[in-house]
Formats: sequence, structure tokens, C-alpha cells
Amino acid sequence: MINNYLPFPRELPIIVIEDESSFYYPFMISPIFFKKKEDIDAITHSLKSDSIIFLAYSKDVNLNSIEDSNIERFGVIGSIMRKVDMPDGRVKILFQGLEKGEIIDSVRNSKTRKIKFIMANIDISPKEPYDKQRSEAINSVLNEKLSFYAKLNSSIPQDLLTTIYETNEPYRKAELVASVLKFNRTVAYKFYKNNNIEDKLLDIIEYIISEINTLKIQHEIRKKVQVKIDHANKEYFLREQLREIHKELGDDTQKEDDVLKMRQRLIEITPFITEDALKEITKQINRFAKITGENSDSAMLQSYLESVFEIPFDKESSKKLSIKNIQKELDKDHFSLEVAKDKIVEFFATKELAKKRAVENQKDSGMILCFFGPPGVGKTSLANSIANALDRPLVRIALGGLEDVNELRGHRRTYIGAMVGRIVQGLIEAKSMNPVVVLDEIDKIGRSYKGDPTAALLEILDPEQNKAYRDYYLNFSIDLSKVIFVATANDYGSIPAPLRDRMERIYIGSYMPSEKFEIAKKYLIPQELKKHSLSRSEFEINADALKMLIDEYTREAGVRNLRRQIASLMRKSAKMILLDDTLTKVKITPKNIEEFFKEKSFQYTKIEDSPRIGVVNGMVWTSVGGEILKIEIIKTKGNGAIKITGSLGDVMKESVQIAYSAVKILIDNHELEIDTSKIPLSEKEREKLSEGKKVELDASDVYKRYDLHIHFPEGAIKKDGPSAGIAIASVIASTLSDTSIDNQVAMTGEINLRGGVLPIGGLKEKLIGAFKAGVKKVIIPAKNFEHDLHDISDEVKDSLEIIGVKDVKEVLEHILLRDV
Repeated sequence: MINNYLPFPRELPIIVIEDESSFYYPFMISPIFFKKKEDIDAITHSLKSDSIIFLAYSKDVNLNSIEDSNIERFGVIGSIMRKVDMPDGRVKILFQGLEKGEIIDSVRNSKTRKIKFIMANIDISPKEPYDKQRSEAINSVLNEKLSFYAKLNSSIPQDLLTTIYETNEPYRKAELVASVLKFNRTVAYKFYKNNNIEDKLLDIIEYIISEINTLKIQHEIRKKVQVKIDHANKEYFLREQLREIHKELGDDTQKEDDVLKMRQRLIEITPFITEDALKEITKQINRFAKITGENSDSAMLQSYLESVFEIPFDKESSKKLSIKNIQKELDKDHFSLEVAKDKIVEFFATKELAKKRAVENQKDSGMILCFFGPPGVGKTSLANSIANALDRPLVRIALGGLEDVNELRGHRRTYIGAMVGRIVQGLIEAKSMNPVVVLDEIDKIGRSYKGDPTAALLEILDPEQNKAYRDYYLNFSIDLSKVIFVATANDYGSIPAPLRDRMERIYIGSYMPSEKFEIAKKYLIPQELKKHSLSRSEFEINADALKMLIDEYTREAGVRNLRRQIASLMRKSAKMILLDDTLTKVKITPKNIEEFFKEKSFQYTKIEDSPRIGVVNGMVWTSVGGEILKIEIIKTKGNGAIKITGSLGDVMKESVQIAYSAVKILIDNHELEIDTSKIPLSEKEREKLSEGKKVELDASDVYKRYDLHIHFPEGAIKKDGPSAGIAIASVIASTLSDTSIDNQVAMTGEINLRGGVLPIGGLKEKLIGAFKAGVKKVIIPAKNFEHDLHDISDEVKDSLEIIGVKDVKEVLEHILLRDV
């Protein structure tokens, strides 16, 4: 008894219990294990003195040091009945709790030198007085609730319950019940430190009632589950009996085996599918199980179920999204494209931040990127780098020429040869529910009587709708929200506006020749050497030859044809090495490169050697990058008619008419200088002049007495677009005013009837084309000059004098050479 250890308060060694699962009460005799040296020292000291010690509880289970703030105030005063040293270095004691105690001053280290432990002044926690009659009433309610709780929880020992029922002392009864309920450390200490016995007992009763309600719900759930299990076991037993009967009769049991596997697979994927999917699959399995093999629907149902179970409902990549990995992978796989790479990383940065901060409305939301630009610039390979960085499979779905909406949505099962749509087929190929899906050539989707595939893509690419995407063949919804969709296009303007609204667009522009050179050296040549089983010691192309290959044997915005030409060189080299045993290395130089190719494939249009009247350098965008387009014009005696040749589209023909009218206005307003002495005279005017009479001509007569023929070379190539407006106006003004045009200047810009210059697209490609053609000065619309030059490489900007203009008069001031 505690009376044997009077007086109190007194100084006692303290052992701090850090184990979250352990809580001790004064009436308990418990084995406790210790490993820490300070705990063992405290036990040793206690046994050498009077075998009494104080068990306290830590607030933090990961204690590095013992301080007052880390130790709870209330604990158990008790004695050590026995100590046993364990083989693993631990110490086991048999502890007998005697009384509830509390620390009444600060914790301090012991003063002994050989052993170290902590100690403090401990006092017996006082028991508050209580109303005996109220205590008996509460005791009665507690017994009633505990009895009901014990019926639901069979793990409580009956002898312990008997002891609790027979105990009338409220403090002891509260601690006995608390030990039965097995509170966690936090709850147990909350009850334990409360010295008001009525509050403590009422709190315990409230806790027991809550536990009773929980146990009732658990029992109901177990009962329902047991009924389902019994039903499933019965069904399984009957089916096994049926299989055995079929075996005895010599029937084929393959179908029963297939159905059994299907049901087992359905159980595995049930947590990952929707309720309507579970109902539909279960319904079709039951139908398949009932019909005979001779039924025409049997093969259709089997094909349907096999397709369903190929969908990887329970599989997805679990790698954490990291923009550092994405940045690293993009830099490793792609040279240049800094603007595009930055935009990709920025786009994924918002997703990573949302995941870290648990933003619910963005969690696992689908991502739709659209890379657009000329062929061969690396749109698909960027998607491949994203997939590698995220450790997700890549699926490519070609949409070019797609007209039938059922190819995307899936065919209804009533059709012969019905199958799942391309999107679901992509998930099957990827074997994952969150792959990177590349929708190639989204700008080339067709539309016919079979439906509009664009409408289906609106649902597929909308994060708000694709959480419940419905495939016609499956006839239930699947979740596409975790898929990263990457669309690619050559012409962004050809994508329907509702689709564009759902995508984050990223432009991938043309490469400079210097960029192509670095890409070939760092990526294409090493990759092709590996593909063609050649080593660097067997094949070499020097820098000058590589530049010649880029400039004269390829013509493109990207590097796809460059890769083909490099591969062609390597194939020819491999052939030479195999045929000539003495040849160990093939070296490509500017001198011998022509031996590998019959002729130069392409040559960029070059500017004129000197200024000329009626010839101007326009700048055009093509699918293979920018190019210089010369516009030629001649005038012949006539009455103001204009003839246009060169395979032009309607928009370009309109540009000619607009430019002609704009130049006429300049002439009428005397803003374009015209030498009237060169204007041809009519027959009456010549007669009048021969008679010595004065003949006065107006500047406007220049366009009334000449016919103009405007020609755009390379007539076999279709040309269209409004951006040649200022070039056409310049060449007309040059011809009518008999003024040469600066051959070192190229220009692009749309024009209106009042002579204003409007902005254009494709500026980057056009400037690169001008750079390649040897142009020194370019004229562009002022708005493009203000807003678009930041996307142009320094190499181009440093090599060209770029001038922004607002109207056609400014253009003529820069390009007409009146002194020549």
C-alpha cells in the first residue's frame, strides 16, 4: 500500500513512458520493458532505495531530450516488484501501480555521479469529495450501459466485468472501466487527469453510448456482408456442382471457366469502376452465362466482355508530378525551343502546386496542351519527353482525315464488327488509366454524314465532362480526367473555335540553320549512328558539309528531312564499307557530298543583284517555313486594266485590287511623284502638240493609260493570304512612278483601302526566310514590331534591320530609290 511509503510529497525517480499504445492505472500490475539508459538507471536507483518510482507520460513520442514541457503532469506512483535483465540489453520490470500522483515542481537531473536519471517532487493527487447518492445513481447507469456494451463486445473478460459491477468506490470503478475501454493515449490521459469523479463517470458513460452505436452499425454491416458471402458461397458451390455434372456428361466446361474468370476479374476491378459500369458488366456476364454456344449473341457477348476486362481500370502510374523532372527531360531531348519548354513547365507548375496544396477543384484534373507549328519541329517528341518525365506510357491517336464519330466514340454493339472507340483502345494499349495521349493532326479532322468527330472531342477534352466519358460500345462511363491529352496541329486556325477554347496552345516555330546544325550534331547524327550500327570512327560529316546539307539538300521548318538525308548518307556509307574491305571510314566533306546525291534538292530564292523597277521581295509563310516571294509587274499601253497571274487565291486577288486602289489615291493626292513627261499621249494630244499647242497631263493619267500585268512566279504553287498587300502596293507604285525598288529590302504586311498597314501572322518564319535569302532590311507592320519581336532569335534580329510601318507612304519612303 502507498501508506508504507509515507510521507508525501517526496522526491522520486521518474520514468517517462513514450509508447503511444500503453497506459497504466494505479490498480494494475503490469510487465514493462525499458531500453534507454536513463530509464534503467532510474530503476536501479529505485531498487537500491525503497523500490518506489513515478511513471509519467510524454507529450511527444519522438523525444530527443526530457524537459518540463515534454512531460504530462499526472502519472502513477508505484513499486517495482521484480526486475529481469533480457538478453537483448533490455530490462523487464513487474510494476505495481499504487496511487495517482502529480508533479508539483520542475523536473531535474539526479545528483548521483555514476547513474543519470530525472526526478521531481511528487505528491498524491487529491480526490475531490462527491455526493454519495448521485454517485450511486451514476454507478447504476454505468453498470447498465457497460452490460449492454459487453454483449456487443465479446472481448471483455467476464471476471473483470464482475469486479467492476461489485466495485462501489467511484474512483477505482472509473479507472477499471477506462482500462476495459482501451482508450488511446490522448483520450485515456484526458479521463485520467480529471479529479471530478462525477464529470469523469458521465464522460465515460457518454463514450460507452457512442461506442455502442458504433458497434451496432458494425454488426449490421457484418450481417449484410455475411449474407452476401453466404449467397456467393452458395452460388459458387452450385456452379462447381454444375461443372462436375458437365464433366461427368462429357460436356465442354470452357465457357464455365471463362465466366468464373470474368466474375473474379469483376471483383478485382469493382472498387475502381462506377455503379453503372458494375451493373452493365454484371448484366452482360449473366447473359453470357445463360446462353448456349450456338446462340449468335454468344460470340458478341464474349468479345464485348473480353474488351471490357482489357481496360486497365485498376492500373495507373503513381510517379509524383515534378516540374524539375519535366524541365530536365525537355532540356535533355530538345535543343532550343526555350519559349515552348518554358510554357510547358509553367503549365505543369500550376498542377504540381495544386496537388501540394490539396486544391480540391484541381486535383487529378485532366490536362490539355496543343502544340502547333510546321511539320518536323518536334511537336510529338515534346509529348514523348513529358511522358518520360512523368513515367507514363505514350499513346498516339492519328485524327487526320477522321470523319466517322463512331471511331472515337465506339460502335454500338448492334452493328456487325462493333468495337471500342480509339480513346478507350488507347487506354488498353497503354495499360494505364493516366497515360499521355497524343491527338495527332487535330486540325485535319473531317466532317461527313457519319457525324462530326469534333463534337465528341469537345467532351473528351473538357475536364468538366470527361470524368464520365461514355463509349457507345461499352455502354457505361469511364474516367478520363487523369489522362494528359496533347494535341498537335500544323494550322491552329483550322481547329474549330470550341475545341481551341479547351486547349492550352503552345507554338513550335521554325528552326534557324544554326539551330538545325546543333540539333544534327547533338541528336540526329548520334541517334542515326546507333540505328545504322555505325561508330564515330567509321562515319564522319564535317561542319561545312553539314551546313551544306542543311542549306542545299533540305528545305523545311523542322529537321525531319534533315534526319532522312543523314540516314541516307549513312546507308550509302555502310554499303561502301561492306563492298570495299580496305575502307574503314567514310568522311563527308563539301567536295564529295555531291557524290552521294544526284543533285541539290533545294535552293533558297535569292535577292536581285541590283535595284530594279517593278520587282519587289515579298515575304511568305509556307508549311516548310518562311520564303522570299518575288512579285513582278510590267506596264503596257492601255486603259487602266490589270491582269494577275501566278495561281492566286481569292484573298490574294482582292489584295491586288486593294493595293491598286491605295496607290491610285496616293497619285491623286500627289503623295506619289509621277513624271508626266513619260506618260504616252493620245492621238489627239499628239496632233495638238504638233500644232504648237500646249498639252497638260495630270498625274492620274498614268494609271488610266497603262495596263498592268502582275505576276507571282512559281505558278504551279497555290498562293493565298492578305499579307502581301504592302509588297503589291510597292511594286505597283514603282512601275507607275518609274522608280527602282531597293533589292536589299523584303516586306510583309496587309493593307486596307486607306493605305493603313495591318498586322500579319507567321512573322518568325518569314524573318528566317528573309535571313536565309540574304536580305539586309525588312519592313513589317508596326503592331508586329511592337508585340512579336520578343519571339525572334537574336541571330536573326542582329542580322536584319527591322522597320515597323503604319501606312503605305512610310513603306515607299524606305524602298523607292529615286536617285538610281
